[in-house]
Amino acid sequence: MKFYFTDNYILPLPEGHHFPMSKYRRLRQRLLDTGLAAPHELEIPGPATDEEVLRVHDADYLQRVQYGMLTEAEMRRIGFPWSAEMVVRSRCSAGATVQACRHALVDGVAVNLAGGTHHAFRDAGEGFCILNDAAIAARAMQAEGRIARAIVIDCDVHQGNGTASILRGDDTIFTFSIHGANNFPLRKEQSDLDVELPDGTEDEAYLDALAHGLEIALSHAEADLAIYVSGADPYRDDRFGRLKLTKQGLSRRDAMVFGQCKRRGIPVTVTMAGGYSRDVGDTVDIHYETLRLARAMLLREEEGM
Repeated sequence: MKFYFTDNYILPLPEGHHFPMSKYRRLRQRLLDTGLAAPHELEIPGPATDEEVLRVHDADYLQRVQYGMLTEAEMRRIGFPWSAEMVVRSRCSAGATVQACRHALVDGVAVNLAGGTHHAFRDAGEGFCILNDAAIAARAMQAEGRIARAIVIDCDVHQGNGTASILRGDDTIFTFSIHGANNFPLRKEQSDLDVELPDGTEDEAYLDALAHGLEIALSHAEADLAIYVSGADPYRDDRFGRLKLTKQGLSRRDAMVFGQCKRRGIPVTVTMAGGYSRDVGDTVDIHYETLRLARAMLLREEEGM
């Protein structure tokens, strides 16, 4: 099983910035400390190529990202200050999802220990997202002839608005987003299937809605590959979540997604997406559990061979 990481690229953020950059390194270290991942299974990805990125993003936007030509307003919308490190990390994170998809199609599951940058639009970044890794990777797999159809299963608490916008009208990539109705972004896009939940939604109501949504989405998608935008931010103590899921509920969420995909024989690429718990250790716990279940799914498949 392959785990791609980009925590070696540290963004120079101002003191007090609320993006939890440390979670990525802490998650990778947890994988090693517990033995869930062996050192040889952890790889630094190469960057997404211009050809891969330009299947999704406008050339003018990519050039302005690359050379620091975005306006102050555009950078405020992204939420990071521009830096060369931001550009390299964004391209490598997208590259990680591309490479994880290639391995998932062989092994059944693979992981980007970052990614899930679902607020990036064709011509703009937003909400800490610069390049849309799920759209880039799905289109890359199609262009390489590895798949015909894909599904993006987005369980981050915030709607995958950039993904929905980029892939609108593309009936070969199904977009499914389950998210808080009143949360960011205030102006929602239209996914192929959106499930909107009220503030304060707890485990059982969430899982019922997810089960129903997955059944519809997977039946319609007829996908050869799933990209799972997992997200730790539906957690009840997340600063930006507004839902009330427990860690146990989030574990059941992951098990449901993996189980439904496995039942249909769909390989899964896992990305981390958001997580802003008051204690970053909680976010790491939730991401780790997602990866533990992903590994368990792969082991069950190997044992059944």
